[in-house]
Amino acid sequence: MDHPARQYWNTIGAAKEFTHPVDLSWMAGTRRDARVLDYGCGYGRVTAILADAGFTRVSGVDVSAALIERGRKLRPGLDLSLIAAPPGLDAAAGSFDVIVLFAVLTCVPGDDEQRAVVAELDRVLAPGGLIYISDLLLQTDERHLRRYAGGSPYGVFTTGDGAVCRHHSPEHLRGLFDPFQPVAERRVEVATMNGNTAQALQVLVRKGDRHG
Repeated sequence: MDHPARQYWNTIGAAKEFTHPVDLSWMAGTRRDARVLDYGCGYGRVTAILADAGFTRVSGVDVSAALIERGRKLRPGLDLSLIAAPPGLDAAAGSFDVIVLFAVLTCVPGDDEQRAVVAELDRVLAPGGLIYISDLLLQTDERHLRRYAGGSPYGVFTTGDGAVCRHHSPEHLRGLFDPFQPVAERRVEVATMNGNTAQALQVLVRKGDRHG
């Protein structure tokens, strides 16, 4: 079955710019030869940041062939590939030491679909591995409150150019990663893909040695 958002990200979404900041200090203790996956990499912005920081085994995957093509043109040396059957990955259990999940859950509005993404990341993450999450919070301005009013679950809305997105409570984001051990958390201000200012939450969690 095709991913429901693939058409948007292969057309209008393929030209978007992404801006969530990467706090490299959160990965200061991670070996530079660690196996790092940028899940939902888009055009490889975060993949490139990690590669430039010295990580030698970083790869990115995304549902959009157009974004992957854009990333390969921007940075021909990056290891970027398509997710053929989201959220599943063509990777063995425990294949990665670190997974980066930046502004992905906002593009996966359903509870069950979000849990399926987290379950797949859990499967491919090695015991003791890290997941670095950055995603958008529920906003408090009137424009967003009007948008949220018709959404289900609360926080789901459609952008002016047709993307179905979701903003989250901190409790919801933390709850998705309940089986993991919290390591760090911070709030940041970001520019959305449509150029608006928004509040986001960044969370770093660790998979326990006997987790899963």
